[in-house]
Amino acid sequence: MNSPLDVSTHIDSGSLSKRFLVLIYGILAYVVGCIGLFWLILGAGSLVPIGISNWRADSTGMALMVNIGLILLFAIQHTVMARGAFKARLTQLIPEAAERPTFMLLSGIVVCILLYFWQSVPGVIWQVQNQIAVYVIYGLYLFGVIYLLLSTLVTNHFELMGLRQVYLYFRKTPYTPLPFTNKYMYRYSRHPMMLGVLILLWSVPVMSATRLVMSVLFTLYIAVGIYFEERDLNKNFGETYAEYKRRIAAFIPGVY
Repeated sequence: MNSPLDVSTHIDSGSLSKRFLVLIYGILAYVVGCIGLFWLILGAGSLVPIGISNWRADSTGMALMVNIGLILLFAIQHTVMARGAFKARLTQLIPEAAERPTFMLLSGIVVCILLYFWQSVPGVIWQVQNQIAVYVIYGLYLFGVIYLLLSTLVTNHFELMGLRQVYLYFRKTPYTPLPFTNKYMYRYSRHPMMLGVLILLWSVPVMSATRLVMSVLFTLYIAVGIYFEERDLNKNFGETYAEYKRRIAAFIPGVY
């Protein structure tokens, strides 16, 4: 996931009504972001439906093009809004405290659009029959979900989701960026949140072609997104992150 804004420690005092509106906006953005996140998590595990729109592509090729377009929409929104130049321009229009909630709000909306319009592709890639193996695979899926959520807590969940920023703004407390952390799972993996996403995407006992396309496209996006995220982390933390990157694997120690 992308880093919160780190351009200034200044907080606009604002009126009480303005600060209250920003606080409510941050809470609503958090709710929308969580709806998108948990729909993606549960949809990837085939626990809730995806692709529930009445509109259907009239061919497999068209379905693939629509799905690729939806992933590109997600990738563009995530990548552009996470860049420092975009954040700097956005915060000329809205309070700095509202920048991260805006990212979360639009991320949640885009994910919901993606999952709503996701197109079915015929075929089943694999279907595990052994009941013990099914339990093991679902265990891996659950591990991926827990690993992802715990990773957000290690980095400060409320900062990541924009709630800390709007709370400090409401309290008229200057925003101070959190220090770089390499605790717990970050001692072994530079991107434990993305590792959790990859695990839950691929740990399904029945992999339909529809979900395979989603897993492949999200995996490709993660590979590209990490490149841009690490470039920003190098810029923000300098040699501290460069040394961390030399020591710690991207995902799994000794593998990659």
